[in-house]
Amino acid sequence: MAEGALDLNAAQRRYWNTVAGPRWVASPGFRERRNQESLALLLARLGLIGGESVLEIGCGTGALTIPLAEAVGEHGRVVAVDISEPMLGAARQKIAERELQNVTLHSGDAQVFAFEPAAFDLATSRMGVMFFADPAEAFRNIKSALKPGARLVFACWAPLAENRHWLISYDIALRHLGPSVPPPAHEPGPLAFGDPDYIRGVLAAAGFGEIAVDRAHPTIIGGSPEEEARQAVTMGPTARLIEAENPDEGTRQAIGRDIEAAFAAEAAAGAIRLPATIFLVCARRSA
Repeated sequence: MAEGALDLNAAQRRYWNTVAGPRWVASPGFRERRNQESLALLLARLGLIGGESVLEIGCGTGALTIPLAEAVGEHGRVVAVDISEPMLGAARQKIAERELQNVTLHSGDAQVFAFEPAAFDLATSRMGVMFFADPAEAFRNIKSALKPGARLVFACWAPLAENRHWLISYDIALRHLGPSVPPPAHEPGPLAFGDPDYIRGVLAAAGFGEIAVDRAHPTIIGGSPEEEARQAVTMGPTARLIEAENPDEGTRQAIGRDIEAAFAAEAAAGAIRLPATIFLVCARRSA
């Protein structure tokens, strides 16, 4: 692997263990509530049957891991990997509470992890595959864990312009910070897979066939305006923009106040429910 990719991998490991992972775990239930419809859409697309072996990439706190384990049953198994120890800790606790015996969790980087070869019927992920330094290499490694003809199914975010739940806070931050230099195309992050042609190219380069990229439109179930503002400035595209521009504390606070006010306006008519767009991606390992 190129030295630059190794450096990016190391940066992702640091970020998810020291910044993003702790922030995620500090808000238990918030993102699971927001993303419950996208989770349901992915599960419906998986077509799971009892007894299957499933590899989950980027399992996080276990929101997908648990329904996977329940779907494949006692004669199936789920092997899940994540780079973030704080998030894995939360997943371990959930799995222990439910006394699930068919789940194995691993700490590691799926781009280079030594998976059991040709062992799985399915590899899947909910919003966990957009952070690889070298996506084609990562998917080649994931493919090596799949049986011939096995399927790959994952969910990822469509472009920012199609996700108003992020765009509300992002536009506010831009107004305060002014024009910013666009990040490199397909830089590792939540929006790295926002181009269907790019996704198809990555998977084809990794050796997958029968590639399909379908748009789906879940509703994001919002929290309180205070929760939405707090999360916007700590996780996701708006937080990444703020971190990149590094404004003074007064500007940061002003951004937060304006975001909270915007979500308060959204909540004026009732619970916050905002449109989103995701991609549901399906492919197969060639025989």
